[in-house]
Amino acid sequence: MTRHIAIQAALSLLSLLLVSILVFWLVDLLPGDAAERVLGQDATTEGLAVLREQFGLNHSALARYLAWISGLLRGDLGTSMIAGQPVANYVAGRVQNSAILAAFALVLYVPVSLALALLTAVYRGTAVDVGLTVFVLLGMCIPEFVIAIFLVSLFAVTLNLFPALALLDTAQGFGDLVRMLFLPVLTLTAAMSAYSVRLMRESLIQILDSDYIQLARLKGLPNWRIMGWHALPNALGPALNVLALNIAWLIGSIVLVETVFNFDGLGRLLVNSIRYKDTPVIQAIVMLLCAVYVLANLLADVSIMALNPKLRTRR
Repeated sequence: MTRHIAIQAALSLLSLLLVSILVFWLVDLLPGDAAERVLGQDATTEGLAVLREQFGLNHSALARYLAWISGLLRGDLGTSMIAGQPVANYVAGRVQNSAILAAFALVLYVPVSLALALLTAVYRGTAVDVGLTVFVLLGMCIPEFVIAIFLVSLFAVTLNLFPALALLDTAQGFGDLVRMLFLPVLTLTAAMSAYSVRLMRESLIQILDSDYIQLARLKGLPNWRIMGWHALPNALGPALNVLALNIAWLIGSIVLVETVFNFDGLGRLLVNSIRYKDTPVIQAIVMLLCAVYVLANLLADVSIMALNPKLRTRR
């Protein structure tokens, strides 16, 4: 198990290195540069030359990448070309905001997904199963930004229950924060639950049809004990994989949801940084999101091995 974890960790680091090269190369291919974005239509040849020298854009792409990666290894993420301040300080506040949004979404997602998966597995073939399955399939087919627009139209415009924009700096107290985050959190939860309910339902049905569950029923064990002590623990392995995949999905989808709700988080900052071709900020955000993605998958693998004795003792 230790050897497998070490191999996975090494592959994860290699993946991050390849992503950093690919993202830097793709950003460099974008037309124009940060100097042109900053000066806009008033740009002069002399002004562009000064700003490019200041930003280090006169050097080759390889030299700029090597300078960035060496700074990263020393813990220096560089300086934002647009904001003119260290990237670490510039991004820190947005990381906190996005972490709050993701935490609220995950806290709601786990019990909702488990409850819906249990209901569809226990009442399979009934009207409850069919109704929930149709609802889940709709959630899988509809993009998250469409769900967000629908929720805004219904709860903010028509019913006037929740604000259409998630402006965190205007929240006064925890209750106001929850009300402000309700629609973006509901959007993320609806989209995440759609996939996980389907996968966990199939896993639970296989477990409920297994011989040891049938034996437990023949012995007269109550349903709550069969589900809580025998079925759910064995379904945790696939559920952890789904959770890791959903965290990875959450990292990508948070960009769209933050843009729709004008949420001041990492996703919105990433979109603005791409618009201005602020390479150090883009690299920092992408590497952070990829690190979360890789770490979530690594933790899921380790958790599955820890829960499964066969995998734990495999050489």
